Formats: sequence, C-alpha cells, structure tokens
Amino acid sequence: MKMVVAIVRPEKVNSVLEALFRVQVRGLTISRVQGHGGETEHVENYRGTTVKMALSEKVRLEIGVSDGFVETTVNAIIDSARTGEVGDGKIFVMPVESVIRIRTSERDTDAVTPVMPATR
Repeated sequence: MKMVVAIVRPEKVNSVLEALFRVQVRGLTISRVQGHGGETEHVENYRGTTVKMALSEKVRLEIGVSDGFVETTVNAIIDSARTGEVGDGKIFVMPVESVIRIRTSERDTDAVTPVMPATR
C-alpha cells in the first residue's frame, strides 16, 4: 500500500478530481496549503507598502491506494494537473505500514479503495 500525496495548483483541483474519479479513485483528503517551490517570488503593493509574496496557495491531496494502483493514480494526477509552467506541483509516493477502516475493522488492502487498477 502507498500514500500518494500531491501538491497542485488550486485552479487544477476540479480537473484532478474528475481524472481521479474516471480511474475509480474515490477516497481522498484535500487540504488548502501554502508553500514555496520553484516559482519566482513576486512583489505586491499593499496599502502603499511593498510586500514580497514568498508563499503560494496550493492544494494538497492525500490518497491511500494499493500497490497495483499507484501508477494509475499518479498518471491521472500528472495528466490533469500539468500546465507546463513552474509551480505545477509535486507528487510524493510513500509506503504505508497499515490501514484500518474504522467502520468495518477491515485491514490493509481490504481497507484501501480501490484495490484493483481501473481499466481505461
């Protein structure tokens, strides 16, 4: 099992969610975050004061998937989030030691949705 964590542009979230739905990824968590990557800093004026904006608004998606579904999930995110510009985001794939579904007490791959890779 893996945890796929994606940091994407806020304006790409809907297309990412649609792409994930198409490949049968249903369970995920979304958070609004701020961060700094390869984007160049920009300067704004606020009430007559120059302010350097160092952090960008992003959206963080966390998705637990079975090992056989990692590439499908990652490819769906890449295909739907890419603009080709600096600041498109990052995807992190991390191992998961154990998963327990609270409602049913199912464990590990039985508790992760989806279990089998979707067909396109």
